[in-house]
Parts: sequence; structure tokens; C-alpha cells
Amino acid sequence: MEQKKSSDKVISLTKRRLKKGASLQNNRGLDEAGTRVIAVTSGKGGVGKTNIVANLGFALSRLGKKVLILDADLGLGNIDILLGMVPKYNLAHVLKGVKTIPQIILEGPGNIKILPASSGIQEITQLAKSQQIEILTDLDLLIDDVDVLLIDTAAGISSNVMYFNATAQEIVVVATQEPTSMTDAYALMKVLSLDYEETHFKLVVNMAGNSEGARETFRQLNLVADKFLDISIEYIGHILFDKNVTKAVKRQKLITDLYPESDAGRCFTSLAKKLYDSGPQKVPIGGTHFFWKHLLQNSAE
Repeated sequence: MEQKKSSDKVISLTKRRLKKGASLQNNRGLDEAGTRVIAVTSGKGGVGKTNIVANLGFALSRLGKKVLILDADLGLGNIDILLGMVPKYNLAHVLKGVKTIPQIILEGPGNIKILPASSGIQEITQLAKSQQIEILTDLDLLIDDVDVLLIDTAAGISSNVMYFNATAQEIVVVATQEPTSMTDAYALMKVLSLDYEETHFKLVVNMAGNSEGARETFRQLNLVADKFLDISIEYIGHILFDKNVTKAVKRQKLITDLYPESDAGRCFTSLAKKLYDSGPQKVPIGGTHFFWKHLLQNSAE
């Protein structure tokens, strides 16, 4: 009986409602199939993941898409700082029952919506399964009103990072050309593949010296993955190293807003178009995602 109660509470983010006449075979199914749920993640910190999430969200909004960003870097959330925002409430208040998720949503540049995490609160960095379910269930009630939900995960391979990645329809891995970043990106994909049955990843190379170097990073990662893992990696673009990024961050502004015609600004616009046009690998057919089954099995043990 207890397992049934838990099961009744679970609403998968990948279980999107299809509009009448939508084709399940249409991989560009955003307009027909509802909200895209995209986790942006990295094996290593310091690769500019949060900056990519914020600028990608802004670039998507410029394309006419309604974007909601979930700062899922629990305990060390900083997307609000990047945007120069000072939230009075965050996810910690939701988990304590003080506020609901709709009550903590902030409006960022370009009308993007922000769900801020907490900073410096260690106890929420390891959520109980009931808390994970609560967050995802509340989110499911909101995201039908947006085109894209971007989940900014923490770096690494903690249980929370794995949880938010496994819940999403799409996983975008951010890496740089540094060997340590490439090694950690591979380790992240390996864990998600072996332990969570994820088989498809999208790669963005950040702070690239040039397009050829970025593609070489993809080639090396893809070569190792082909040899040792049963996964596919799709290269969706790169962000060129640009001193204007640092200038924008210091001003707590987005480079896509402040310097849209800069090298990095144009890269973000191109990345947003390619990501949106590529469509989700997991077509939202209304089935339960593997991770939810895994979660419920663990709860029953």
C-alpha cells in the first residue's frame, strides 16, 4: 500500500501531454509535443556551465520561446548572482514548506523565468527521495506553460546530479578542451550510461580557441565512448573564448544581451537555434522514464 501512495505522487517530467494530431515520430516536436526538458551538466566545475544555461535561455527567449530555468545546483546555486538578482526566497524555503514553487519564481532578462536554489545551505545538497519527488511533481504542474525547461545541475556525479539528469528528456554535457574536463565529462556519461541507462548525450565545448579545436575535443570524447560505452554523443556546437564574457559576468549581465554580436554572443545564438531544431532524442510518448522506475524500486526495498 505504501508503494502505491508513492507511485501516485510521481509525475514524470518526460510525460508531456500531446496536442491532438501530433506525430510521435516528429523529432522537432516542441510545438506539437509540449515542453522540452533539458538538463545542462558537467563532470567538472569551472567549465562555465551556468553561464551557458543563462545565455542559452536568453537566446532561446529571443527566438520567441518561453523559458524556465531551474537552478539545481543545490547548496551552491549562483545563477541569480550571475544575473544580478537577489531572491528573497529559494528552493530551501519550498522544501521547508514556507513557500511554494510558483511563489519563488523570478523574472530574468528577456522574460526568462528563474527558479533559484539556495547558497551555503548544506542540508539540501542531498535530497531525500520524497523531496526529489515533491520538486519534480510541483514542476510538472508548471511547465506546460513554457516551451523549454533548462535544468542547471551541479557539477560532478552526486546523487542529485544524477537524479536531475535522468529525469530530463535531453542531457547536454558541457566540457572544455582541457584534458581534466574531457576526462570528467566522460566519467559523467559513463555513470549515467551504466547506472541510469542513458544512451544519448549532446556535447557543447565551451571557451574553445576555434571551431576546429572544439570539434577535435568532440572527436576524442566520441572515440573513447564508441570503444568503451554503448552511447551516442551528438556535437551541437561550441562557445568561443571571448574576453567579453568576463566583462559581462563582472557587470552581472548576459553576453547575449550586452554584446550579442561578439564572438561568444553569436555562438550562443547559433547554439540555441541548433539545440531547438535538433529536437529531443527521447520522444515524450507518455511512458514512465527508467529513473522513476528505479526510484520506486529503491523505495520498495
